Amino acid sequence: MEKFDKLTAVAAPLPMVNVDTDMIIPARFLKTIKRTGLAEGLFYALRHDKDGNPKDFVLDRPAYRSAQILIVGDNFGCGSSREHAPWALLDAGIRCVIGPSFADIFHNNCFKNGILPIVLPQEEIDKLMEDAERGANATLTVDLEDQTIERPDGGQITFEIDPWKKHCLLNGLDDVGQTLNKAAEIDSFENAQKTHQPWLYA
Repeated sequence: MEKFDKLTAVAAPLPMVNVDTDMIIPARFLKTIKRTGLAEGLFYALRHDKDGNPKDFVLDRPAYRSAQILIVGDNFGCGSSREHAPWALLDAGIRCVIGPSFADIFHNNCFKNGILPIVLPQEEIDKLMEDAERGANATLTVDLEDQTIERPDGGQITFEIDPWKKHCLLNGLDDVGQTLNKAAEIDSFENAQKTHQPWLYA
């Protein structure tokens, strides 16, 4: 998993509430267990009409095509628990999602895939949404170590984060990485067990 420490990037505004995981990545795009190629289906119904023609969706506008931060509305990522939702965001280059609240499973899945989800009070989200409306002329800097967001005017917003999840993002540790960090202890346990309970390895 790619580490997350400090990100300076364009932020795209998506002021919609209750954006569920099927809206993020529709079910018909879930035929793969690969984490690549999913950007094509990201927000598909919002980006295309019923005939597949493109709409004027924010991430397709020139000012936001390189956006890596998404400012969203309340209860983002609700609905099913599909891990393809953060996969699709990441495949499209989104590394940070900032909103007033997230569905629990989506929130946890973001951390496991190298995306930083930040929860802030609505009044702070309103400020960042206004910043994001300025397009490529304004960027945000998200500093995970300091737990700050620097706005285009130089103002700062602080955010809270679980210390363990922060540690994992800073060090690029997903569930597998956390386990591999304990490889020496696991080997030591197995060697001791082979001595005391050899029949388990017969």
